[in-house]
Amino acid sequence: MQNTDIEIIVIEDEPDILELLEYHLEKEGYTVTGFLSSENVEQFLEEENPALMIVDRNLPGLEGSEFVAQMRELGYEIPVIFLTAKDKEKDLEEGFVSGGDDYMTKPFNTKELLLRVEALLKRSGVRLSDKLKYRDLTLDMQKRELFIDDKRIELTNLEFKLLHTFVKNPHQPLDRDFLRDEVWGDDSVNFHDKTINVAMNRLKKKIDPESVKEYFAPVWGVGYKLL
Repeated sequence: MQNTDIEIIVIEDEPDILELLEYHLEKEGYTVTGFLSSENVEQFLEEENPALMIVDRNLPGLEGSEFVAQMRELGYEIPVIFLTAKDKEKDLEEGFVSGGDDYMTKPFNTKELLLRVEALLKRSGVRLSDKLKYRDLTLDMQKRELFIDDKRIELTNLEFKLLHTFVKNPHQPLDRDFLRDEVWGDDSVNFHDKTINVAMNRLKKKIDPESVKEYFAPVWGVGYKLL
């Protein structure tokens, strides 16, 4: 997948939240290293060159913003997004003064966090890959085009979104509600259960006209999965 050469550090003392963040970031194609405290992070930074850090403010031992302030003093300029339950103006100021670049309060929306990660990486000059590869499929995210073995396949915008959703979630059964929200979104008012079946059949015919590659499998009672 895309962005595997972009490494992100997550420092979060709640194992469930750390796991959730690792899962979603890795699904976007980033390489992620998680820490439950700031204890071994400095040593890690000496050996690795991560592109971004997501740091919880409320860490055991050294508080998140104090840790980042220390890293800044040592000359580390890695962009930082703070996660925190502290949302008072004073707390926000503290975070930015200590060297934070962005801020999200808990509970946070995962999609929004991923967008902020992407925006901050772009601002700091990290080039995000705009090509997404899966098996013999290459999705050019910039031009919204699909290539199979270097041959361009004409897809509608909706078909491209549908395929992109599966490529981001390979080998997982995706149910109809999830697909409706991800692909049709606000346009799903006139949506019928058969809409997905029709769209899937059209997509399959375009990317596998001979029906020999078996990209998708129906999951009975749920939806479909990308094989």
